[in-house]
Amino acid sequence: MSPVTRDGSALSTTRRPRDPDITATIGGTPLVALDRLFPPERFQVYAKCERFNPGGSIKDRAAKSMLEEAIRTSKVVPGVSTVVESSSGNLGIALAQLCNFHGIALVCVVDPHTTAQNVAIMRAYGARVEVVDRDPASGQYLPARIARVRALLEAVPDAYWPNQYANECNALAHHHTMREICEALPRAPDHLFLATSTTGTLRGCADYCRENGLATRVTAVDAVGSVIFGPPEPGSLRHPRRIPGHGAAIVPPLLRPELADRVVKVTDHECVRGCRRLLARESILAGGSSGAVVSALQRCSSSIEPGATCVVVLPDGGDRYLDTIYSDSWVDTHLRPYPNRPPHHEQDRNEA
Repeated sequence: MSPVTRDGSALSTTRRPRDPDITATIGGTPLVALDRLFPPERFQVYAKCERFNPGGSIKDRAAKSMLEEAIRTSKVVPGVSTVVESSSGNLGIALAQLCNFHGIALVCVVDPHTTAQNVAIMRAYGARVEVVDRDPASGQYLPARIARVRALLEAVPDAYWPNQYANECNALAHHHTMREICEALPRAPDHLFLATSTTGTLRGCADYCRENGLATRVTAVDAVGSVIFGPPEPGSLRHPRRIPGHGAAIVPPLLRPELADRVVKVTDHECVRGCRRLLARESILAGGSSGAVVSALQRCSSSIEPGATCVVVLPDGGDRYLDTIYSDSWVDTHLRPYPNRPPHHEQDRNEA
């Protein structure tokens, strides 16, 4: 006998294809004005708030794009395959949520900079989390994470590595990000500020701009000490990067040199200051790479033309960084200020 509602009518038990599930909530994040932090009398600034994805970050977009394509092409089979990936936190959470949803095992390789809360979230979704130490040759964590991923691919049956640093689906996901930005505004923004790590967001947004003939000027915000856009600055190795998910110790295969019109590098201290300004002025609790783009835009504000529209992408929220970025004791203990700003802190790609 079919179930009925209170009024006695039959209740359908058939799931309709259009019924949304949790994966359908990825994307469509809000674009909000930052009028208190950047008064609009000279130029207008909007923030794309990616913390409103179900996994809490912009990495939900990449994870969904990569995993669904792997399932579509049978590189990953639910109930059989194991996904193995390196992450500083956010992609691991995004994959953990989606792998749990699809019934796929996940092993995520992280390093000590990944917050305890992020590790706990991944494990709550059923992921196995492995923590590696620095690579002996380079002294960096990312090469050690990737080396462990490669070892797991050999040891774990039916293992699959999405490889966020080289997977074109990572970049393709952000065609949608840029399209959402353009659809939310009367016209395409004049300036777009993006944090870089895998460069998936940069690649996808910049490709969308080029393919649609947009005049948007793209600024890539990198970390001091990162090698994405060239060798690390003199002295930067004495100040190891501690903000997870910002910058990289390798040049990602997704990178194309012509993607960014300008590169701005910021220190961890500037990330923290940007986060705290955003919280104090706009009541937005954001993660470290969000603070980076805010600080970069503030530094570049004198070069922004009057009446321009700027968009900053805020990759995640700050609730997972309460014991680090928003902790005075952690900042005092772990972030030593540079005595002087390293040279070549900002580079205009058109003048390079």
